[in-house]
Amino acid sequence: MTIQTTPEEQPSIPAWLAEVVLLVQYGTQHGLLAAIRDHVRLARGRAGTFDVIDFVAILLGSAVSAEATLEAFSDRLAPFAQPVLALFGRAQVPHRSSLSRFLAAIDPPCLEALRQQFQADLLQHGITDDAVGGFWDVQGTPLVVFDIDGTRQAARQRALAHDATLPVAQRRMDAVCAPGYPGRKRGEVVRTRTTVLQAHTQEWLGTFGNPGNGDDALELEAGCRAITAYCAARQIPPAHALIRLDGLYGTLGLLARIQPFQLGFLTRGRDDQVLDHPTVQARLQQPADATVPHLASQVQRELFDVGFIADWLPEQPGVVVTYRVLVTRRAAPADHAQITVGKLRDAHVDELSLTSRPAHSLPATTVLELSQHRGVFEQVLSDEDTEQDPNRWCSHTPCGQEFWQIRCQWVWNIRLRLGRITQPQPLRWTT
Repeated sequence: MTIQTTPEEQPSIPAWLAEVVLLVQYGTQHGLLAAIRDHVRLARGRAGTFDVIDFVAILLGSAVSAEATLEAFSDRLAPFAQPVLALFGRAQVPHRSSLSRFLAAIDPPCLEALRQQFQADLLQHGITDDAVGGFWDVQGTPLVVFDIDGTRQAARQRALAHDATLPVAQRRMDAVCAPGYPGRKRGEVVRTRTTVLQAHTQEWLGTFGNPGNGDDALELEAGCRAITAYCAARQIPPAHALIRLDGLYGTLGLLARIQPFQLGFLTRGRDDQVLDHPTVQARLQQPADATVPHLASQVQRELFDVGFIADWLPEQPGVVVTYRVLVTRRAAPADHAQITVGKLRDAHVDELSLTSRPAHSLPATTVLELSQHRGVFEQVLSDEDTEQDPNRWCSHTPCGQEFWQIRCQWVWNIRLRLGRITQPQPLRWTT
């Protein structure tokens, strides 16, 4: 170890600077920076002489640095701003106030152009061949698992003063947030970001945000389109894709939107009235297929494979939905307030699970295991928050906030590819 001292103030080199240099070199060699420079266009407005690539450089560095705020990142970057911008072929560093105006000026065409470049880079330079991963069902058919789910970010709002002598108050977060379910986060308004993950490589396929609780139907269709494009590029038949969904999507209207894409899925059902279906009730009177413990609580649950049901709900006879129904039954707790999932019947709690895969492909126990292991997706979201915190507020406009989040997913995917180059690992086979 060599220690050098000097009487003059000399800022230390940031630990993240080397990674920024590596990412820029990677982006230059693969044409990523040139694609952004040529195809992502935006009227500069009050951004002065700066171009889109200038602000992309700042956002990329901020995503890599993991600094808590853009202000902290700007202060840390200041002594090394010129050499960092020179990597992008630029000379001047935009002030963070110019960055705020740039994010506020981003419009839907500019955001869509960035999204298209993100998807093109994923499909062209992403992980391919056997490294895509997957698992084999009972018949030996390879299946690839994808996760679609949302994550929320809450915003605090102070009480407004109401006085006839004061101008009408305006909240900065009105455009990007709306009242909704905050989950465990503190705040009066929220924004929901729906993410799409390839479960085996842990590559992000897309991010789609909306104020409040989001638009479940539109975001689900957008996620299905991203998965369909990924499968087409990797030569994976759509029927061999298996989407894991939360109970939020376990309704007739949302599941029907997956059918045109011909993608497989499994989810926890939210239409508890299906439990009153005569076919389901008749199956529950028979012995269970298996008794399985819950992974976290070790509560014993009886598993019933009802099979496929065509007449889904009697009040919507015009909708044809044919999905396989599974029911788990467990003993009801003494405190009924603890029942947050399922339907209470006498001394039991029945939970509904739905899938498009038949029993000769995925047995009922395998479907339940896949559904329980969906918690791995939550761990990826936690790692993303630790490394980049993409849900932090960078803009008060929807397009600006989503622009930042797409850049974060881009950096995540490139890190995965470079990690495979520096530390190649053979594909693991498990049974």
